[in-house]
Amino acid sequence: MEVDSANRRVHNGSGVASLLPASTRCIMIAELRWNIFDLVAPLVSTVGRLPKFERRMEFKLAFVRKTLLALALTCKSFTGPALDILWRHLGGLEPLIRCLPQSLWKQDDKKLEFQRTMTLDDWSIFCKYNYRIHSLVNQFHSSYVNDKMICDIEIWRALSCPPFSFPLLPNLTSLTWTEASDERFQYIRLFITPQLTMLSIHARSSAFDTFGPSEQSIMSSIPKSCPSVSDFSLVIDSGRSIRPRDTSTLLQCWSHLTSVRTEMVSEAGILHLSSLPSLRVLKFQLPPTPISAATQKLLQRPAFCALQELDVTCKSLVVLEAFLEKITVAPKVLLFTITHGVDSVRALPASISHIANGCAHSSLQAVQFNIINEPVDSNALIEAEAFQPLFAFHNLCKLKFQAHGHCIVRMDDAALLEMAKAWPLLEELYIIRYGQSSHKVTPNAFVSLLQHCPRLVSVSLTIDWSTIDVHAIPPEIPCEGFSHKALSRVFCAGSRIDYPINIAVFISAIAPNINLIEAWNRGIHEDDDYLAHSPAWNLVPDSTKIFTVVRHQETIMMLMR
Repeated sequence: MEVDSANRRVHNGSGVASLLPASTRCIMIAELRWNIFDLVAPLVSTVGRLPKFERRMEFKLAFVRKTLLALALTCKSFTGPALDILWRHLGGLEPLIRCLPQSLWKQDDKKLEFQRTMTLDDWSIFCKYNYRIHSLVNQFHSSYVNDKMICDIEIWRALSCPPFSFPLLPNLTSLTWTEASDERFQYIRLFITPQLTMLSIHARSSAFDTFGPSEQSIMSSIPKSCPSVSDFSLVIDSGRSIRPRDTSTLLQCWSHLTSVRTEMVSEAGILHLSSLPSLRVLKFQLPPTPISAATQKLLQRPAFCALQELDVTCKSLVVLEAFLEKITVAPKVLLFTITHGVDSVRALPASISHIANGCAHSSLQAVQFNIINEPVDSNALIEAEAFQPLFAFHNLCKLKFQAHGHCIVRMDDAALLEMAKAWPLLEELYIIRYGQSSHKVTPNAFVSLLQHCPRLVSVSLTIDWSTIDVHAIPPEIPCEGFSHKALSRVFCAGSRIDYPINIAVFISAIAPNINLIEAWNRGIHEDDDYLAHSPAWNLVPDSTKIFTVVRHQETIMMLMR
């Protein structure tokens, strides 16, 4: 290729580079070539930072990798940048194993196995690629991705004895360790590098018998080997736990954290996190008892100064209130999960007041409450006035309150109108997405909400459709022709109707771009209720789309006259 020959002439000092076409001279610049290839495959650059590695993402990556491989084979000038990007992110070590001689490994169903001992020649081939890898998402179970290969345990044992010093991937900066069992968790040490900045560990209860001293010892050794971690995630699914002091000891070794998603954190750990100047995202679980007065006093100082997203899980709202009582923060997103619902229903109004007093009014954009686990009186009431302290947050875009089977929010037209006026930028409003309640709002109040919130995209309310759900379809256009362009999802929370066509006519007029309408969910509602009331609602979505198309065609015809 012309670029290759030009590079050779320049290297030999021929001095003819200035005579070459401008395009050729540009491609000769190594940094520019690398940037061009990075534009060809931006997906490979970002996938290592994605929170969830999805199967459809793997299909996209496979196509991109074929393109990069073709470019790598085009000319020598392209080989280096193309291979660098091709190997930058790996969804597992299997592609690297497959590059080794076929006499070394074999495939048994969805498992790769070694047939012999690795030689120096094998390791030499391994080292042609290992330094190019910057991001690794390692999954140990083929069930995680249906068609994904996994490495046999003997491969891991062989890789733990290289003829060079660790780590195996010397330039690794992002590591996601998923689905590891007790036996395989130890091999995470092979990939811990000094330049590692993102570390995510996800251990499922089915994969671990215990998270015992051996695993805790490995965890405690990690910060010494990778002191520059800024993005840390530790998720241990239900049935397993890690002691709060172990998590806290780990976190206190890092001073550059920008994102933390972890399990229970002790008071010492909370104080350390509160002092970090760059921490933007924090997801953790509070200890089961309220934090001490001494810790509360220390949290009165400037704390969580850069925090943008706070996600807290706690046993009760009493524990949450003790944490929030003294601090002042300015996050954009607040998420609270309460695992014991009995006291939470009664304490909610006071807790919302604490939130309103402790957060900067201009910054908060999203609030979410989840009350889960313990069943309580399903007739317990929360007055809509409980949310009034949040009216001060005029930039609020999302409000979600979900307490499945725990309580009922007493919503009415006046309360909904107050919310609509307080939050003109609202995009999502969920008030118990799948609940059933006798406290409902009217279609007129629903339309008022849409009129005051032009950006609203998704809403969940219990609506009394009785004024619309009648035998005859009214001849006039609903709501004097008002039409909301943004709304695309409506959850009607167990509403009952008899005339689905009437509902479809109404919705198609006020929200012509809607694409999801749901009122009954088999996984949430009782079978008898679902079977009795879901058939009518199942007709509404398709009918709404048909009426929307008809209205659009009629508008075009009117304009053509």
